[in-house]
Amino acid sequence: MPRRYLFFAELAYAYPILRPLQRAIAARGDEVRWLLLPTCPDNLGDGEQRVGTLKEAAAYAPDAIFAPGNFIYYFLPGIKVKVFHGYPINKRNYEVDNHFRRRGWFDMLCTQGDSSYLPFLRLSEEHPYFKVYKTGWAKMDDFFPLTEEPAPDGPPTILYATTFTRRFTSAYLMPDIIDDIARRKPWRWLLTLHPKLTDPQLIARYQALDQKHDNVTFKRAVTVDDMRGTQAMLCDSSSIILEYMMLRKPVVTFRNTQPGAHLIDVSTPDEVMPAIEHALTRPTDLMDNIEAFTAHHEAFRDGRNCERILDAVDDFISHYQGRLSPKPLNLSRKLIQRWQARNL
Repeated sequence: MPRRYLFFAELAYAYPILRPLQRAIAARGDEVRWLLLPTCPDNLGDGEQRVGTLKEAAAYAPDAIFAPGNFIYYFLPGIKVKVFHGYPINKRNYEVDNHFRRRGWFDMLCTQGDSSYLPFLRLSEEHPYFKVYKTGWAKMDDFFPLTEEPAPDGPPTILYATTFTRRFTSAYLMPDIIDDIARRKPWRWLLTLHPKLTDPQLIARYQALDQKHDNVTFKRAVTVDDMRGTQAMLCDSSSIILEYMMLRKPVVTFRNTQPGAHLIDVSTPDEVMPAIEHALTRPTDLMDNIEAFTAHHEAFRDGRNCERILDAVDDFISHYQGRLSPKPLNLSRKLIQRWQARNL
């Protein structure tokens, strides 16, 4: 009998994470449905099926529910599987990275590499109500295996992306900097903003750059194919930095909270353009450091992470479902969940 899976989509970033998994599910002859929360835009395409309400989701009776975010409705049937929405980069410089906060919602975690697997494994040994698997990140199946990219036809293209946290985002400073560089350099620019940056005035500033400069394009979201078409990234402290470096491409950061030898980090507007010029030369030491850094965060580069995730679900169902310690009661948070979900 085919397995049934449910995708729990809270924000638009769920699509590029879960769609590779959807393909792997279909290849096995299994079924999948999407549950889109009100915060997630409806970008479903032909052949992608959804459940419209929580009642429909419960009636669908999934064997497992996959969530890229930090929470999931505990009262839905099926094992709860966290597949993550980014890599652990501790951009806030917490003594204990918030990425590793135990929330008590999930039965199993499908981690990406040693940077996430080992800390969560230690936590699962201390709190044995969930299991941890090292599967690689579902989103990376669209990145790997890498292919040789042709040299750009004309000037290089620079991707600009940003985090959403107000203390760390460069989004409010960068329009003037990019405006100046776009006027002085023939480089092409592809600009995007984090999905949680929804300030209309901020978005309008980036749209104005698109309209002002022939060499500037603004997109609300970018794909891996967009990334492949660029030669360097300008960013701040977003986890998209790691995704970009998986393509073996250099990154310039503006006031990064965790700078290192894998980045070219600058702190003043005047340093941005020279740093990009240096990045475009792809210096050997920088590229070697990028390779080592990404290997620590992503265990596999064969494009089969989603198969490992589904194998992990099969293993959990066969060996651990119903046999782990009880999850934390979380009574107050469960009441909040019920209240928030009352009209869905």
